[in-house]
Amino acid sequence: MTATDSVVTAKTAARRRRVRSVPVYVTVWVIGAVMVTPLLYALISGFKSTDQLSDNAFGLPSPWVTKNYTDILQDSAFWRMLGSSTLIAVATTVLAVGTAALAAYALARFAFRGRELIFTLFTAGLMFPFAVAILPLFVLLRTFGLLDNPWGVILPQAAFALPMTVVILRNFFREIPGEIEEAATLDGCSAYGFFWRILLPMARPALGTVSVLAIVASWNNFLLPLLIFSEPTWWTIPVGVQQFQGQYSSDTARIFAYLVLSMAPALAFYAVAERQLIGGITMGATKG
Repeated sequence: MTATDSVVTAKTAARRRRVRSVPVYVTVWVIGAVMVTPLLYALISGFKSTDQLSDNAFGLPSPWVTKNYTDILQDSAFWRMLGSSTLIAVATTVLAVGTAALAAYALARFAFRGRELIFTLFTAGLMFPFAVAILPLFVLLRTFGLLDNPWGVILPQAAFALPMTVVILRNFFREIPGEIEEAATLDGCSAYGFFWRILLPMARPALGTVSVLAIVASWNNFLLPLLIFSEPTWWTIPVGVQQFQGQYSSDTARIFAYLVLSMAPALAFYAVAERQLIGGITMGATKG
């Protein structure tokens, strides 16, 4: 085969790969459009008045009404709920990931009787729906005096985040070569030192993945804060959306603006953590 034939063959193969990838790109664009369109509609609708929404639901605002957004941003209650959601989400993530990392390390790197049984209990927790436990959980939290207390939301959320976090981190920790641990031990590194100085830095993609999952799950949690917080002091963003919708049920445009501003922090966080999340998932799939 001559050099010219090789070039033609390579071009033909590349052309075939591009043709085969067209359905994939089309599918991705369609899915992306389906997901983005409601967000764009809510964003634009927030710049309308309710009368404009009634007369022209799918057109551009004329004129653009910024008062819906500015009024919400000037409302101290919105910022209080935003701070409450952030505090609860961060505390839940730190508690869940920190505890799960220690448990996953023990289940992945130490051999002891009952290890697989304990791991099986964690995996069984993945099949346990949160709604089933809400009544006994409420009674338990009331007994310990954790109603209208942020710990009444943080502790259960961290507990329900443990199974997924332990499963992901254990599989990742098991893939760390044993030679690295042996070398660290020969250098005088203790088991805790290996965990803290070597294992956690190497597991940064997996830690980022489980942290993103825990934060998003906490941010979107509606049922537990609704039951635990009877006073508006610790209301979170999902509870605030429900209360705002009930208060301004006749002002649809303002509700759209509130929904967009409520989603903005989560979307911004995901945009920042997207690379870490995808990297952790990709690495886990490669190792698997």
